[in-house]
Amino acid sequence: MEIISYDSLNIPYIVDSLKQGKTIVYPTETCYGLGCDATNREAVEKIFEIKHRQKDKSVLVVASDPSIMMEYIEWTPVLEKIAERYWPGPLTVVVCAKNGYDLPVGVKAADDGTIAFRITDHPLASQLSKELGKPIVSTSANLASYKSPYDSALVRAMFDTSIPQPDIIIDAGKLVEHAPSTVIRLGRDGEFHVLRQGEVIVRL
Repeated sequence: MEIISYDSLNIPYIVDSLKQGKTIVYPTETCYGLGCDATNREAVEKIFEIKHRQKDKSVLVVASDPSIMMEYIEWTPVLEKIAERYWPGPLTVVVCAKNGYDLPVGVKAADDGTIAFRITDHPLASQLSKELGKPIVSTSANLASYKSPYDSALVRAMFDTSIPQPDIIIDAGKLVEHAPSTVIRLGRDGEFHVLRQGEVIVRL
């Protein structure tokens, strides 16, 4: 488990690590996230092993720009409206993935083929996704029975004796605590349902 200070971060090194299928803990606009290349099946499987989490509960992904997500989902006028009003920011949307694109189970829900994503406004998460050219898994960096972490010291202590461990922890110290992202599910008719209310109140 490699610890890297946020102040001395080498972005090309982290991006190359993601390309190699490594897992990272990194700061996001909410809490510390546990992530990897969202299209890498083996890396996604390791995320679930690290968290001791079952794959029937899929993880969300973040991207730097809607154009990255258009490869994996059908872009609609409703999503365009959401992008104009709420992104980048802490709003997660659950939609059906495109047919025929073989995203890993756990990123794409096995039961209904949906994917949960948001366009992030955190500078690091956004830059990593942009440089990678792909969405990045962004599940909270905690074991299944623990709360979402905002302090790197707690993250390091939590994973210190856990097996398997994340490959890299990006240490940004204590993060400002924010509510989790609002999560909405979009229907094919354009209607939406709030699955989790966070800071963003959606009005379409």
